[in-house]
Amino acid sequence: MIPTRLVVHALVREDGTVDGGELYEVAGALGMSDQQVRLCVKRLAAEGRFEVEGRGRRAVLRVVGPGGGLPAVPEVEYVRHAYRQDRGLEPWDGVWHVFAFAVPESARAARDALRDALTGLGAAPLQGGLYVSPHPIGPYVRARAAELGVEAGLTCLGTRDLEIGGTDDPRALAARLWPLTEIAQRYEALRELASRPEPGHPGPGPSEPESFGPTASHPLARAVELAAAFSDAMLPDPLLPPELLPRPWPGAAARTAAASAWARLHAAAPSPGPRLFRLYAQALGAQAPGAQAPGAQAPGAEADEPRHTPG
Repeated sequence: MIPTRLVVHALVREDGTVDGGELYEVAGALGMSDQQVRLCVKRLAAEGRFEVEGRGRRAVLRVVGPGGGLPAVPEVEYVRHAYRQDRGLEPWDGVWHVFAFAVPESARAARDALRDALTGLGAAPLQGGLYVSPHPIGPYVRARAAELGVEAGLTCLGTRDLEIGGTDDPRALAARLWPLTEIAQRYEALRELASRPEPGHPGPGPSEPESFGPTASHPLARAVELAAAFSDAMLPDPLLPPELLPRPWPGAAARTAAASAWARLHAAAPSPGPRLFRLYAQALGAQAPGAQAPGAQAPGAEADEPRHTPG
């Protein structure tokens, strides 16, 4: 279920406004009632995130400060890293990066924040205060520990020998440490959604899936739904190296389908369109078959995209 406030954020244009008529139309195509939209707009205004001029479908919402950024959008370089993995450009060197921290109860807030940073970077807990990742995330972890003033309690090491409960097979360890089954299901849902015909498509052929849901009636509704499904699949994914994933793994196929669907939607997008199209075009626009890998971008370069790259 797509949150109503995500629809509002997704329809913010480059000038920081949301057209009320467009908001109600897209929300309706996604199965949301006018009452849901009215209540959501009222809450966002009360939180100081938007100013509202006018009422109902004639209203114009305007972003206040930085509060109109898309919530829970994968970082551009994080997404690009995933596509580089799909092309075999990010092989694993076999090193496990292990992080241990001992932070006193008096600094519980800092301890919790450091734990959140580790899990946000895709590290998995081994036991209390001990985390592991196949990615060289040490610089990010050390920087966060320094920000929190707990760097003295952080230990970092790299090893090729990791054994848990008598198991040292890398794929078996990955399956034990990360919720790969759940993540795979999210990618299957993304692939299915991205493979549906576009709005206005003449109809499914013999081998095409049937179109259903709001994506058949409104291109912006499809864009919002595709963006939500993409984030839903990508955000919990630690982007483990292919050497650690089960076979077959649906992530690459789902991302390929999403890139193709997004390219078609971007080409048909209204102008001026929501900034949603720019954000996802930055991450996906160069990922069509045969396209060269985009240049690297420092993590956090886009203010709207909070997640760090894993490598």
